[in-house]
Amino acid sequence: MIPAELPQLLRPRALQPGDLVVIASLSGPLHAQYEPDLGQAVVVLERMGFRVRRAPLLEAGRHRWWSAATPAEIAKEFNALLRDPEVRAVIAHDGGQTVFGYLDLIDVEAIRADPKPILGYSDISLLHLVLYARTGLVGFHGDVATPGLGGHWQAVPAARQAELEKLYSTLLTSTRPIGALPTTASWECWRAGRAEGQLIGGVINRIALAQATPYALPLERFDGAVLFWEELGGQAAHVWSYLQVLRHAGILDRICGMVVGIPMAIDGLDSPDSSPTLSEIVLDVLGDRDIPVLGNVEVGHAGPNLPMPVGTRVALDAQQRTLSLLEPAVVRSQ
Repeated sequence: MIPAELPQLLRPRALQPGDLVVIASLSGPLHAQYEPDLGQAVVVLERMGFRVRRAPLLEAGRHRWWSAATPAEIAKEFNALLRDPEVRAVIAHDGGQTVFGYLDLIDVEAIRADPKPILGYSDISLLHLVLYARTGLVGFHGDVATPGLGGHWQAVPAARQAELEKLYSTLLTSTRPIGALPTTASWECWRAGRAEGQLIGGVINRIALAQATPYALPLERFDGAVLFWEELGGQAAHVWSYLQVLRHAGILDRICGMVVGIPMAIDGLDSPDSSPTLSEIVLDVLGDRDIPVLGNVEVGHAGPNLPMPVGTRVALDAQQRTLSLLEPAVVRSQ
């Protein structure tokens, strides 16, 4: 359950060269054909200066239905990583469909005692939302290991990969704000304006569904927040419906800005039969809510992710197409 008083922001300890980062199956299984991609992800993390270990459940071919293991088995391994003082960060190997199964099994006291960066997107964005609600933990919404660091990162030019490596390394090790995230040509101003607030977000279906659990973010958490979201698959009408859920929940009345990720494999967008664009869907649901909206940002499934540290303050200028991280995500060692 969520504590009666909203917890203070809980930043993990900054990583140092040689610290141990563990890649874990926090949701979906590792299919054998992606073993080389996982190996490449290890190379990327080692190049950042970290030691890397694979958690035991991260075994090619191991699965239980659509998951790496049962929810109880995943939670047991995850809790062991949270309690292990040698482990300084955990990165999900991939997303999936399992986190809802073990939300009630997470050792939140271990997180409060020794907060660590937990990295990932997709289903892992649910972890970020729930742990932020329960403990105040900064969630490191960013690329997963196998399809991210070992996959999408390898398909971009070397200069872009070096930029991403520096960005992620700085996020994990520096106690100084990163400032402006690197802008690309895909970014679009869907509604002009400027805003500052704490980042909250993830996959839009996880945001909406999380609010139906006992671990929902209190609505006060959305006051003055910059909401970021993305979606993979499904129908354009589903995205419209999830946004309507956020409207009915009162979330859209509380936020001060919105960042929308590049859509991926959503049927019914931009098709010849007069289907809407994603920007038209967003603005339709927002109505007369005059908040800045920045669209087509690299957040989510469409390619290499820009990091979005959940709970930290950002500055958004949609017209100028800028998004700046105003606070560090980590703190110095005590």
